[in-house]
Amino acid sequence: MSKTTEKMSKEELLKKANKPSQDAMKMHPFYKGKIEVLPKCCVRNVDDFAIWYTPGVAAVCKDIEKNPEMVYEHTNKGNMVAVVSDGTRVLGLGDIGPEAGLPVMEGKSLLFKYLGGVDSFPICLNTKDPDEIIKTVQYLAPSFGGINLEDISQPKCFYILDELRKTMNIPVWHDDQQGTATVCLAGLINALKIVGKKIQDVKIVLVGAGAANIRIGTLYMSYGAKPENLIYVDSKGTLHKDRADLKNQKEKWHMCEITNGSQIKGGAKEALAGADVLSAASTPGPDTIKKEWVAGMNKDSIVFATANPIPEIWPWDAKEAGARVVATGRSDFENQVNNSLGFPGIFRGVLDVRAKTITDEMCIAAAEALAGYAARKGLRADYIMPRMDEPEVFVEEAVAVGMMAIKQGVARKIMSEAELRKAAEFAIKRAIRDTEIRQKEGIVKMP
Repeated sequence: MSKTTEKMSKEELLKKANKPSQDAMKMHPFYKGKIEVLPKCCVRNVDDFAIWYTPGVAAVCKDIEKNPEMVYEHTNKGNMVAVVSDGTRVLGLGDIGPEAGLPVMEGKSLLFKYLGGVDSFPICLNTKDPDEIIKTVQYLAPSFGGINLEDISQPKCFYILDELRKTMNIPVWHDDQQGTATVCLAGLINALKIVGKKIQDVKIVLVGAGAANIRIGTLYMSYGAKPENLIYVDSKGTLHKDRADLKNQKEKWHMCEITNGSQIKGGAKEALAGADVLSAASTPGPDTIKKEWVAGMNKDSIVFATANPIPEIWPWDAKEAGARVVATGRSDFENQVNNSLGFPGIFRGVLDVRAKTITDEMCIAAAEALAGYAARKGLRADYIMPRMDEPEVFVEEAVAVGMMAIKQGVARKIMSEAELRKAAEFAIKRAIRDTEIRQKEGIVKMP
């Protein structure tokens, strides 16, 4: 923990942890939402509407009809992302419905803009049918440069993502899978440096076997973790080859077959005995993970408790139990391992090169950019990840992802590294500056 945090009592820490929720209940009705649509073109006088709308716009429409790729030059399609959800798995709140999920999708869109310079639209759908969700996203495709699937329950989220990636010619990304995996890998890369261990040698326990952790483990393995060294734990216990109840769940059964080389049975307690890393994406805590289970891990253990809004174990409890490096998904604690550090910069790079998809290699490139940025700043047990108030990291991610897309041949627009950096810096700095000016001028009222 930081020196400031170490001096606080548990009561003070809990009060601090509860404050964002209390503030949210005041601030949301104050603004009645977090985003709005604004012009990005000049309006010198009303005569300019003849350019931006009829009759002038007809010439632009005909140009796009002749050459569809010109839509990226004439419109904002190349900077627009749809955040699509059915509200069936919102944060740690479960199936709360599309209306109740809208504040989260608005928040996501705010982060897209402020951190990545990306124009994002929350689209909450009044259907839980995966095929209807797929059709709807396909119908929306002409208006957007990318799709961010969000807070959709499993197992249908796997099917929806797979089908859309097969059928769409713009990138489709499920942030609860790919985004979470990317930032967790970045955190693990640096946490392992702190404790002096190698990814191919460590025993990793993944508590939670939902969409997030399935993808997290997959990316860990892509980066060098040995499948036999991973152990998954779901609500019924560890995943192993005798879990016949999981044979009809494709993703979980695959992990039963390739992970848990020692075929350990039991629950999280048994799995964590002698483990080096806990990567939890499970039921919100604070007592989902017990202190005594963390105490049973190896020396210099790493604990990622990423459930929101409350981590599976409070970070101070994990520290007391012996963990050397602790991370959560919250911005008000040290070592935030949260998607907000990933998707704005990743989509910035993806959109700038007009990528057709987002590959695992692009995710790894983003993770390495995140980890490398923090490493250059100077790693500590309480600083393994960049913070959201370091906008340069989103530029680094964008460049890394864009260059990897070009290398893999999935980019429509070829740019140099210098061109990518210039484009990302302009978009991100413009968004931050725009917010600052609007607040200063009173266009956005301060609470």
